[in-house]
Amino acid sequence: MTFDRLAARARALPPIVADLLVVAVVGVFTTADAAVNEPGYRQADALTWALLVVSLAALACRRRWPVPVVCVTGAACAGWALHGHIGELLNLPVIVALYTVAVLGDRRRTLWTGVIAATVSGAVALKVGRDVVNPQGLPVLEMVWPLVPLLLGEVVRTRRELLAEYAARAARAEEDREREAARRVRQERARVAREIHDILAHTVSAMTVQAGVALDALDAAPEVSRQAMTQVRASGKEAVRELRATLSVLRAAESTAPAPRLGQLDELVAGVEAGGVLVSLRRDTGDAALPAVVEATAYRIVQEALTNVVKHSAARHAAVSVTRDATRLTVEVVDDGPPVRPPADRGFGLIGMRERAVAVGGGVTYGPVPGGGFRVRAELPTEGAPS
Repeated sequence: MTFDRLAARARALPPIVADLLVVAVVGVFTTADAAVNEPGYRQADALTWALLVVSLAALACRRRWPVPVVCVTGAACAGWALHGHIGELLNLPVIVALYTVAVLGDRRRTLWTGVIAATVSGAVALKVGRDVVNPQGLPVLEMVWPLVPLLLGEVVRTRRELLAEYAARAARAEEDREREAARRVRQERARVAREIHDILAHTVSAMTVQAGVALDALDAAPEVSRQAMTQVRASGKEAVRELRATLSVLRAAESTAPAPRLGQLDELVAGVEAGGVLVSLRRDTGDAALPAVVEATAYRIVQEALTNVVKHSAARHAAVSVTRDATRLTVEVVDDGPPVRPPADRGFGLIGMRERAVAVGGGVTYGPVPGGGFRVRAELPTEGAPS
């Protein structure tokens, strides 16, 4: 059995059991030293054993009252020396008490305890006057030895504090990682929800309008009805393709589906016009390539704005403008419907547009146009956009 395993078992013991074991071990060595003294010096007597009992009894309370225990055991050790009983291990109880003061206290208490213990020990040495083994240098040596257990206890306490700080840092880092992972999951869920909302809201609205046109023209104009139903089928296939691409991110770490680009606005406008709303498209983005995330955001904002035109207004015309200057891409969708306020209490279209714009560092404004109609305007930065 290794020392580490023994130490682990000792730390697992209840405090009272550990204290009693320490008292027993200290008592064995101190009793053996107290029982035999150097020839020519006072042998063990009633005072010797009384001081031993007091020291061991006080040592059992060292965790609860460390400073008083140091005073009691130190007084007993000084009493042995002044009484004329010399022993190498008689200071063992006070050594354990000094170690306890340092390991359970703080640096300030350790410093003051060391100063007082060294002073008292030196004074006792001067009073006794000589040492059995080394008559020279007794006061200096006696002033140094109380500092050794204090230094050891200070080292152990500092190491424990460092380990506790490292453990706390690791716990905080783990909590930060968990919070960041949860935040990313929420972000991804919100992004997927926006994608699904944009796809379904636009496609289903367009299909509903086209199906209505087909139903109205079924008898009077079969060719118009056929074209409308063909558009319904095309819209449905496109919606399924986009949904499959969007939902693939739930099964893989990254989506390999291409993001929508501004070049697909013609198809988007054609689908809206098939539902009976005439759309004029102005696109002036220059020759330089735009960041893919900005193009995808602009496309989705146009898509959602046109979906709102089809669903929530009686507009017959809409104008889409996508222009670019040195630092930003401006997207604007205006319809000529009757003056109505946006449906603030239902749907997530306007919220989704704002979230998309903010995600790339831009913003969205919207509201009724004086004289009738509704305008959605987004400004998206073309430099420094997140990937």
